[in-house]
Amino acid sequence: PLLQAIPGKDKPALVLRTDIANVYGTPLPRVLFSEVIDRAVEQGVVLDAACVVVNLLLLPDEPEVYRACVRNVNSLKRECEIMGMPLMVEPLVMQDNAKGGYMVDGDIDKILPLVRQAAELGADIIKADPCSDASEYHRVIEIAQGLPVLVRGGGRVSDAEILSRTAELMKQGAKGIVYGRNVIQHPDPGGMTRALMAVVHEGATPEAALAMIGGK
Repeated sequence: PLLQAIPGKDKPALVLRTDIANVYGTPLPRVLFSEVIDRAVEQGVVLDAACVVVNLLLLPDEPEVYRACVRNVNSLKRECEIMGMPLMVEPLVMQDNAKGGYMVDGDIDKILPLVRQAAELGADIIKADPCSDASEYHRVIEIAQGLPVLVRGGGRVSDAEILSRTAELMKQGAKGIVYGRNVIQHPDPGGMTRALMAVVHEGATPEAALAMIGGK
């Protein structure tokens, strides 16, 4: 199982990734799958995870992967209810794999129905794609039906851009962020973490946050 650490104001929250999929490489395998690990919610309880997370994948011309994800969400939801474990659903709209593999599709008209479906399937928390125009993100917040929305990081961008976009997303109503490569692959991951936390938790301006990163 993969534990992911999401920075909180006081300490990180540990999230258990429950599913394994083979949809991220180029070229794609002949047969695609998305499978949940054995007794996923029980493992989350044992590991003291704050919640468990599962994908709701939408790939071009791959309806069976989407169907498998719906089944995964359905099976986890009841287990989560029984064990009192919050369920985070990650509606993820991907571009055609031929464009490079694991590429976020920022088309809000594709993101919105998938977020709505995640809410209707019983998500307690939504981990959603960013959209191409951050000023439209309030539409994602609204269609999530009152659920807290955490925003995925998407592809690698400049420090100024990621901080500016994060500030805009928070203004639009996002409750937090779940960033990977923009922190882990950064030359100064500690500084970038401090900068992002200042924007998310303290309302710092992108300019002030940028000064927290080494060499800026």
